[in-house]
Formats: sequence, structure tokens, C-alpha cells
Amino acid sequence: MGESYGTPRSAVLSADLHGIDLNGVILLSTILGFDNSVDEPRLNPGVDQAYALALPTYAATALYHHKLPNPPASLDALLPEVEQWALGDYMHALLQGAALPEAERQKVAAQLHNYTGLPVDYLLKSNLRVEGGAFSKMLLDATDTSTGRLDTRYTGPDYDPLSEQTQYDPQSNAVSSAYTAAINSYLRGTLKYGENQTYKPSAYRDPDFRWQYRNGEGGQNVMPSLAHTMKANPGMHVLVAGGYYDLATPFFEGKFEMLHLPIPQDLQKNIEYHYYPAGHMIYVNDAVLERFHNDVAAFIHKTEDGSATK
Repeated sequence: MGESYGTPRSAVLSADLHGIDLNGVILLSTILGFDNSVDEPRLNPGVDQAYALALPTYAATALYHHKLPNPPASLDALLPEVEQWALGDYMHALLQGAALPEAERQKVAAQLHNYTGLPVDYLLKSNLRVEGGAFSKMLLDATDTSTGRLDTRYTGPDYDPLSEQTQYDPQSNAVSSAYTAAINSYLRGTLKYGENQTYKPSAYRDPDFRWQYRNGEGGQNVMPSLAHTMKANPGMHVLVAGGYYDLATPFFEGKFEMLHLPIPQDLQKNIEYHYYPAGHMIYVNDAVLERFHNDVAAFIHKTEDGSATK
């Protein structure tokens, strides 16, 4: 099982375990192809799918915060419609780039407004492409409020009302101190480890921190690793789970990647999906945690003898 950036590690590990057949892999809050990340896709011009794959999360968030101009009766009624439009008319428009006719550009901006609640003028100015950090800053901009990244239902006051993107994550600020306290208590009290050492909640603050990719810098994509494992071991199953309000690894992104794995069509049946009214860390909510626990337990029991496909 891998969570968040642990999901590419799980994919790679599954392929690296030579001579070991896994019954299943669990991917929580999935990202296997970093071209699909909605964090600063402007740095990757010409690759537009990240904007489309984040759109269902934008819509779910706008519905939650009562920002949709024509809100549907429920999230279940909204998401299939947004997903279809995102991969259809929206991607068709984005792929045309500067050749997009002005009339179609205006039409797409109007529909984006319907699905995000963001002003049409802002959507046109952003060239129909809104990054995750910009969405978090702009959705509640009238009240100088930012929404979360790890869970877009969380809100907090803007650090800088004039900033282009949100400058922090209200969800992380709300829960991180509890995790820091808990791990320090466990390490020092239970494991008797860490005396005279400083626990670092995040490596990001280290000035020398850099991601290290197997295949060079940037553009990491480990979908081939998971596909290799599934083809080498066609009895293996995959459980994909995520939260509707996760803007770090949007749920539709994970589904998109699974549907684009280079595997035979017949192996797609070995993948199952479970999504919850939650953010990146779905277990923060007790009710969702119980549902996730039950789904994982059922998956393990179903696959424990390796006969799930028989």
C-alpha cells in the first residue's frame, strides 16, 4: 500500500520485487504520472490534461462552498457530467491552443464558470487554465479567504489578499500539529528513540532538499511499472482510493491514469475504485475512515488466496 507520493513508490516496488507475486496493491490518493499534477502545470506548457483532470475536484469544491451558479441536487449528480465535459469539450478546446476560435473560447469560459464558480473574466484572462493554487486563492477571493490543498473544504484567511495563488494550506495548518505531537510522543515515549535529536515535520524546509527521480529530473511517470507487474502477474488486483476534495492528487487524475495503463483491456477488471467525501488524507474523518477500513478489509480478504480472478 502506498499513499500520495507513496503510490509511485508502490508501483515501482511492485515491479522490483522479482520472484514475488503480489495478490494486490492499494493506492490511496494516487499520482503515477507527474505530468498530470495540477501544481504549477504552467511550467509544463503544451501538456494540458492536468487542468481537465482537476476540474471535477474544482466542481466538488465549488458546490461544497455554495459557489456554483446553478447547483445540482447532489455531488453524485454533478461529477459524471463534469468528468465527461472535462475530457470532451474542455480538452478539445485546450488542445487547440492559440488556434481556438474566439466564439468557442467564450463558450468554454462560460461553462467553466458554471462548473467552478470562478468569474468568466478571470477564466478568460487565465487562458482557460487554472492551476490548483490559483483556484484555492480565487474561489473565495471576495472574502479574502483561501481554501485547502489537501482538503478543499478547509478554509483560512489569505496571507496576502493580492497574491496570485494561495500561499499556504489551511488544511495542513489545521491538522499537522496533531501529527507532529503524536509521532514525537510515539518515537520518544514508546520506541525510546530520538533523544537529543530534532524531529523535522517536513523535508521541504531544508534548503538543499530536491526530489530524486529514477529517470532524471521532472516528468516522472511510473505507470509502466505498475502495468508491467499487472501483465507479469495477471492475478494481481489493484484498489484505487481517494477523496473528492483532494487537490494535491485529484481523484479523477488517479482514475485517468488507471484507464491509460498500457495493459490488455481484460486486466482493467482487476482494478476497483473507492472514492469518499474526504480530502487527501481520507482517514481524518472517522466515518470515512471506517468505510475505507471496510473496503480495504474486503479487498484483502477477496485477494488473499490469489484466486480473485478465477
